[in-house]
Amino acid sequence: MATASPRPANAEQRYEVSRSELPLSCPMPDMALWNSHPKVYLPIEASGEALCPYCGARYVLKD
Repeated sequence: MATASPRPANAEQRYEVSRSELPLSCPMPDMALWNSHPKVYLPIEASGEALCPYCGARYVLKD
C-alpha cells in the first residue's frame, strides 16, 4: 500500500479550507515543508478570508 506524499507548499494562490482544518496555518500541516517559508497562523474566522504575508496565498473559509 502506498502512502500519500505531502502536497507541495505554496503551489497555489487560493486554497479553500473548512472549519475542521482550523486553526489555519500556512503552510498547512499536510504540505511539504522543506521548501516553504516559516509557519504562520492566519486569523480567518472573523472575515472568512486570510492572506499569507509570506507567500501571498489566499485562504477562503468554505463552511
